[in-house]
Amino acid sequence: MAFDLQLRQIGVIAGKEFRDRIRNRWVLAVAVVFAAFALAIAYFGAAQQGSVGFRSIEVTIASLVSLVIYLVPLIALILGFDAIVGERERGSLDLLLSMPLTRLELLLGKFLGLFLALACSTVLGFGLAGVLLATQLPTAALYHYAGFVFSAVLLGAAFLSLAVMVSVFASDRGRASSAAIGLWFFFVLIFDLLLLGGLVLGAGDLGGGWGSQLFPYLLMLNPADVFRIANIFGVEDVRAMYGLATVFPEALARPGLLGAVMVAWIVLPLAVAVWRFRK
Repeated sequence: MAFDLQLRQIGVIAGKEFRDRIRNRWVLAVAVVFAAFALAIAYFGAAQQGSVGFRSIEVTIASLVSLVIYLVPLIALILGFDAIVGERERGSLDLLLSMPLTRLELLLGKFLGLFLALACSTVLGFGLAGVLLATQLPTAALYHYAGFVFSAVLLGAAFLSLAVMVSVFASDRGRASSAAIGLWFFFVLIFDLLLLGGLVLGAGDLGGGWGSQLFPYLLMLNPADVFRIANIFGVEDVRAMYGLATVFPEALARPGLLGAVMVAWIVLPLAVAVWRFRK
């Protein structure tokens, strides 16, 4: 019974968070943005080569990967950075905790509601683009596209988990927003530059190129890179274009392994947030 009650409490908080995003048209707005960018990239992605129109699903997904890596983490971080600290500043956190509701239930409910809103936006936006692409692509290609959308949802969940962790640790919304933007810059822009620099230094190291050996494992420390590998490693031409064929072993690119790493990126920051929030 206690476990059922906990699920009910989590569901109440999650439902409120989700309804708030529906009422302020947040879900619809983000879905329209995703659909518009996805269709534009799918149709005009080859304009610099002098052609337009829908191409193979592999090339389309490779083009969309960069869009998702930039947009989805940013939207997830903006969505979740004030999940807890915002309630604290508004004075409603003490009121919520005075109810028959544990801190764990409150945090999980917040995360679940925000995740559902983000997942709906992602699926609706890219799903609408997929419906339009369905008239141009074979059925088998649509399964590949569905896997891409699913991995985009997992990427959003990973960065939303990081945002909730930031929200628990931050003392005010200003610091939380700064930390969220800092995380976006680090994981999306800075992380790969640092790795590439380390790879170059390691390749020239007298010890025999330790950088190239560590590089595949270090990529796992960035959920954006895990998402990228999951979507482009299986296509030989695209993999060669990104240079992954020479630096990333095929054994580490199994979908099950990459999925487990992404789930870990969702669970671990949320577990840290729960630990901190309980204190």
